[in-house]
Amino acid sequence: MTRPATATTSTAPSARRVWTRMRGTLLVLALVLVGGLALATMRSGDTHGALDPDSADPTGSRAVARLLAAHGVTVTRATTLDEVRSRTDAGATLLVTTPDLLTESQQTALRTTMTGATGRTVLLGAGTASLDILVPGVTAAPSVPVGNLAPSCALPAATRAGSADLGGERYLTDPGVTADACYLSDGLPTLLRLPGTGTGTGDTVLLGSPDILHNKRLDQQGNASLALQLLGSRPHLVWYLPSLTDPSATADDPADGTPGSFLSLIPSGWLWGTLQLAVAAVLAALWRARRLGPLVTERLPVAVRASEATEGRARLYRKADARDRAASVLRTATRTRLAPLLGVARQDAHSPERLLPALSARLPETTADPGTLLFGTAPADDAALIRLADQLDALEREVRTS
Repeated sequence: MTRPATATTSTAPSARRVWTRMRGTLLVLALVLVGGLALATMRSGDTHGALDPDSADPTGSRAVARLLAAHGVTVTRATTLDEVRSRTDAGATLLVTTPDLLTESQQTALRTTMTGATGRTVLLGAGTASLDILVPGVTAAPSVPVGNLAPSCALPAATRAGSADLGGERYLTDPGVTADACYLSDGLPTLLRLPGTGTGTGDTVLLGSPDILHNKRLDQQGNASLALQLLGSRPHLVWYLPSLTDPSATADDPADGTPGSFLSLIPSGWLWGTLQLAVAAVLAALWRARRLGPLVTERLPVAVRASEATEGRARLYRKADARDRAASVLRTATRTRLAPLLGVARQDAHSPERLLPALSARLPETTADPGTLLFGTAPADDAALIRLADQLDALEREVRTS
């Protein structure tokens, strides 16, 4: 006779249930992804071709490059430090569009090129990240919005250009540093010209903002005149656009020869932002954490009989094959009940030196070995465990009836 097959029910979640559980999370992830792509697209569109002499975008610089070419200035575009070194001749003008993005090793190499040249170096928006190496003796003050500023100095290029759209970084010079300070904002210059430190060396011009070179601003105020005079004083202009593909950006640090770590490539603002988020997460966890108060008694929904609890616990011991633990529980309970009957203090109930002599005096003629029963080893099998339980019950009855 064959046994009929029994139907089985799968406990694995169905595809519909998985979709119901995960659709909220997937929707949030999709929204984050779409928002990130949209933001990246918008930002990339805003900064595409910024300060590029070949770009006709509003923030590009094709207009000023064409004007310079019309005045006989050769404009050479460079994106790597090696190109800058090879293309910058002795009397050329070097324009560095974003000096703050250069690594320390690149800034050190660029400083060597600047000090060895007889031309002019123009740094756009140089801040604290680059001034210490590129222009010692000059520090950056808090930046201001770009606006229409008057020259307020005797520099010929500034006086001829008149008012211009400047602002951004402002500069402070150390005592003893000679410089032409122009286009003041709250008393601090946004254009600074420092003459060469020796005979035949070129000067350095700091522009707090690159806005006068943008296509959309070149025809406003005296922006075009100032740009042509600052960049067109020599017949050759090297237009340096720092690039992430420049091999010198990942070169070893010349100071100690060790390669930079991954964290050194992350902007400091991201590191501080991550630290702030971590602190906020810890504070939120402390705020929402469960507080452990005093114990509260609760009425059980059902009453469980002692026999059922004992049987359930025994099944757990049997399932775990924990005969040693079961025997220990049985012996401990028996010793605890025997101690008051034998006149032994409760704290000495589990001491063989106190309990066994009292038991021998109470039952001098017992056939069982009290030491083995009460303090013996674990049973070898289930049958031995059952015999131990019966013998402990018999010993306890014998003490009570003696």
